[in-house]
Amino acid sequence: MADSPLKLVIDGISVQADEQETLWQICQRLGHTLPHLCHADKPGYQPHGNCRSCMVEVEGEHHLVAACVHHPEEGMVVHSNSARAQKSRKLVLEMLLADQPVAAHDADSHLSHMCRAAGVASSRFPQRSDQVAADFSHPAIGVQLDACIHCRLCEQACQEVQVNRVIGMSGRGYLSRIAFDLADPMGESSCVGCGECVQVCPTGALMPANLLDARGAGSRSRATRTTRSVCPFCGVGCQLTLHGLDDDILFVEGADGPSNQNRLCIKGRFGFDYVRHPHRLKTPLIRKPGTPKGLEVDPANPYSHFRAASWDEALSAAVDGFLKVEQQHGSEAIAGFGSAKGTNEDAYLFQKLIRQAFGHNHLDHCSRLCHSPSVTALMADIGSGGVTAGFQQVANADVVLVVGCNPVESHPVAATFFKQFVQRGGTLIVLDPRNVGLAQFASLHLGFRPGTDVALLSAMMQVIAAENLQNQDYIASHTEGWEAFHTQLNHVSPEAVAPLCGVSAQLIRQAARTYARASAAMIFWGMGITQHIHGTDNCHALIGLALMCGHIGRPGTGLHPLRGQNNVQGASDVGLLPAYYPNYRPVEDAQSRHMLAALWGPSRQPLPDKKGRTMMETLQGIHDGLVHSLYVQGENPAMSDPDLNHSRGALAKLTHLVVQDIFITETASFADVILPSAAFAEKDGTVTNTNRQIQRVRPALQPPGEARADWWIIQALANKLGLHWHYQGPEQIYAEMQQAMASLAHISWQRLERENSVTYPCRADDALGDDVVFAEGFPTPSTKGHFTPVTPLPPAEHPSAEFPLILTTGRVLEQWHTGTMSRRSLVLGAVDEEAHCAMHPGTLSELDISPGSLVRLVSRRGEIELIARADPNVARDMVFVPFAYEEAAANLLTNSALDPMAKIPELKYAVIRAERVGP
Repeated sequence: MADSPLKLVIDGISVQADEQETLWQICQRLGHTLPHLCHADKPGYQPHGNCRSCMVEVEGEHHLVAACVHHPEEGMVVHSNSARAQKSRKLVLEMLLADQPVAAHDADSHLSHMCRAAGVASSRFPQRSDQVAADFSHPAIGVQLDACIHCRLCEQACQEVQVNRVIGMSGRGYLSRIAFDLADPMGESSCVGCGECVQVCPTGALMPANLLDARGAGSRSRATRTTRSVCPFCGVGCQLTLHGLDDDILFVEGADGPSNQNRLCIKGRFGFDYVRHPHRLKTPLIRKPGTPKGLEVDPANPYSHFRAASWDEALSAAVDGFLKVEQQHGSEAIAGFGSAKGTNEDAYLFQKLIRQAFGHNHLDHCSRLCHSPSVTALMADIGSGGVTAGFQQVANADVVLVVGCNPVESHPVAATFFKQFVQRGGTLIVLDPRNVGLAQFASLHLGFRPGTDVALLSAMMQVIAAENLQNQDYIASHTEGWEAFHTQLNHVSPEAVAPLCGVSAQLIRQAARTYARASAAMIFWGMGITQHIHGTDNCHALIGLALMCGHIGRPGTGLHPLRGQNNVQGASDVGLLPAYYPNYRPVEDAQSRHMLAALWGPSRQPLPDKKGRTMMETLQGIHDGLVHSLYVQGENPAMSDPDLNHSRGALAKLTHLVVQDIFITETASFADVILPSAAFAEKDGTVTNTNRQIQRVRPALQPPGEARADWWIIQALANKLGLHWHYQGPEQIYAEMQQAMASLAHISWQRLERENSVTYPCRADDALGDDVVFAEGFPTPSTKGHFTPVTPLPPAEHPSAEFPLILTTGRVLEQWHTGTMSRRSLVLGAVDEEAHCAMHPGTLSELDISPGSLVRLVSRRGEIELIARADPNVARDMVFVPFAYEEAAANLLTNSALDPMAKIPELKYAVIRAERVGP
């Protein structure tokens, strides 16, 4: 409220109110719920007052006023339930009811709730006679505009909240209609299927298609229970509500979590049905003797290669295999790959098992393949591997720099905040070789040549230093190493790098000046920055850019690597890394080892003090005869790793492979023992998103058959190995994590149960977590940030006459990661099931390849065949391939050359040729 609140009277009650409140909000606060149809009481929505269902009487006003758009005034007297106001509201509701179809498309619609609350059971007006054809062209959404009341909430949802710009009004007067693009069928429009319009529609004119029967009638009230949880896909960490019936999920809605504010993307809203796919693993499996290891296993019928086993038999087989390898080759010959798709508690127990049972740090997870350079550079330069500010801080920024990432497809809900930032007048700068989705909203797009990231960023910093635009006061008080860094920049001017980068010197200067002169600016980056042999240098350059301009530690400023999977941040925090114990304690630190040894109790082996093998080093170690057994929990290196012929060859060579997952993945096809685990809707625990928000995950379903929670399986293996763990559930595991991790201070399980999400670090039990950190200094020995000089380096291989094109890989909106979950969703598969690559129309023409035809892509490591799509947003010398399609696995082509610091492979750059398949 304002410092001097207004005083008014509502229904005889004296009230204090802020002038920014509306009468509807004040009535709601008093418990006097007024009907509302064109107003959604949700973040991001603004009232417009066009349905007139919330009319109230104000003394002195000749007409009734719409409470949702009328603000209080000093001394105002309001009657929300006068006979005149009630009569008006009932009249509006009766007229709207007359426009509804006889068979309701949603028998539990918001309109029906408002009518019941107002005492309106029927309408005295004749039923509307004109018919509007139903549209079921979209696989997820049923469109039946005979129920539409023109509240225009769907338009606001699309234009202002999700900012997809698909829904609008067509026609005039009585003939006006909601339209998709140019009155296209929804399934043929540019709709991205986020379903925001479905969630906000008050009548059922837009409904989840799976809830409708053959007549187009349905009801959300079929669901008998709701469960608050977190989306299992990207690192945004959208909170959602699972609406269940019996042993299934009927539909999903967005919940008001801090990172999504009720929003979801197509995967989060409609991609949930994979949890009941017939391929789900329901019993432990043991490989039949003599069966070949490879991709021949049919996930629908694994019994050609495996036999069912009891849990005791399977666990014994898994542990006996480990012990035999240990006896023959030593414990160093055993390694583990954990998961960033499980809970914090799962990841914590996994790293603890490897370290306690085998006495080494040969463990890793998918962060190695996405943001290990970010963590490496951030730890070195500012002493912390997490983001310095959540992405909602764009609301306080005036410039945002997005580098090497495509949030519109990889982090769609985060992208809505970027798009809203632009709508409010913010300046967006996009640096990316492709003209990706956010580039359409950008003030500046620098489409640089792949592999020239360091040169481009260095040239921007050279401009800032040469023109004295750096924040010298911040540099002096908050940083060290500036002189050496500054000296290095003298060698890289925009004019010198422009020919190399393919970006004009003028545009480089404009981007540099815009960022440096901002009052508050943020930098976001993704795997386009990290997945290079110079990925760590790329991150050092971005950190240096922020430090020299002082854009850290204030609202609207910061460094934010957008995390890829739902729990990459959390899995890294809890120590699922070969160089760090929980809370990023270096494994060499004796004090940390002693503390953990006391907390964890007796181990089979002393806690190790040497860095372990990374994921890529482990696979090479198999080929070199150093690694003979591998435990893989929720990872799929047979699809996600580069140079897959090499990676799959390693898996086939293992003496003993244990895979713990929800499906027969490509990796599980090579396994000796398969342990069936729980999917996201069956999990209990916590996850940590890209914003450092620790969030509660709750089970809506029981795992199918004999499948078990990951933590239960890990503990059972630990006990078979003699570790004597006695956790009763995730709450007890979390309690131990709190003792091991100072970052969890003041964030108890009970608090998470109440609040669903708390940001770390948090200063008190009743305090909000710190969204923006490092205002007073950095967690380094000197409390200062460190500049690390970088030198532009070329990619590991270069285009040639034999391989003239540059391959880059990434995600697409409708599919996720290696496709294990998303390709088993009916809706996601219906929207985008076809393996494809994107090439510039000019490149296709030069190669005499028609869009939609089959093309063969060949690198030095392998080849794939897939459908070619024309995309003018891809540079002429590039090919973009999504990596979710097993039948055309992009990583058969990619390069396993490593960044020397973070040991990440160069997944974003490989040279290839493209050939037409067939006549």
